[in-house]
Amino acid sequence: MRTPLIVGNWKMNKTASEAAAFIRDLLERLPAAPSAEVVLAPPFTALESASRALGPDAWISLGAQNLHWEQQGAFTGEVSAPMLRELGCRYVILGHSERRLLFGERDEVIQKKIRTALTEGLAPILCVGESLAEREAGHTESVVTTQLNGSLAGLTQQDLATVTIAYEPVWAIGTGRAATTEQAVTVHRSIRLFVETGWNHETAAAIRILYGGSVTPQNAESFLASETIDGALVGGACLNPDSFATIVRIARTQKA
Repeated sequence: MRTPLIVGNWKMNKTASEAAAFIRDLLERLPAAPSAEVVLAPPFTALESASRALGPDAWISLGAQNLHWEQQGAFTGEVSAPMLRELGCRYVILGHSERRLLFGERDEVIQKKIRTALTEGLAPILCVGESLAEREAGHTESVVTTQLNGSLAGLTQQDLATVTIAYEPVWAIGTGRAATTEQAVTVHRSIRLFVETGWNHETAAAIRILYGGSVTPQNAESFLASETIDGALVGGACLNPDSFATIVRIARTQKA
């Protein structure tokens, strides 16, 4: 059985001191429980503070929002996998639609980042999803398949054992307009079939596929009740400790 995964992507929010305060508040609200895995992805500047607030024995994992594919060098403004790992990161979000749209990241770049993350012992969370125009034109499956092909090409079954895929329809991110559960389930099934076809049934059955895009305490139960959806990549709702804790509790209940 796949352990559900709830990821809070803070994006460009919270200073180092705000991150520490948030984590202290969250830990008071949420006792440790094995029924769901939780990851927080603060901005780079808050990673060290967040790591200290979580402590060496924390049951919540730390993730980063991006990385560069090189270990070091003349890449002003970039952050490498060894830097993230030393700060205590276990996960890294890659291919988020905001990185694709605002910073021009293409599948071949995302693939290089995924390979680097795997080599350096970080678990990638690969984001895929279509725009509103692509959905309305009936191109959702082809767009998502193209992104998966470009980002995962050449990876082995062993590689995919530590990869998570997050389906995030671009039109639902930060808009308050979430996909319906039926829409999300359809794409999740398509993603799992893609993995089964490209690798094998065992790999497809084991890989975790999350939903992201305007996930809230009000709609999380509907998404997480589906056996097809293995968790959530949460944006705006993860910035409030009460709403994020509620989503985690829903995951624990639905996937128990």
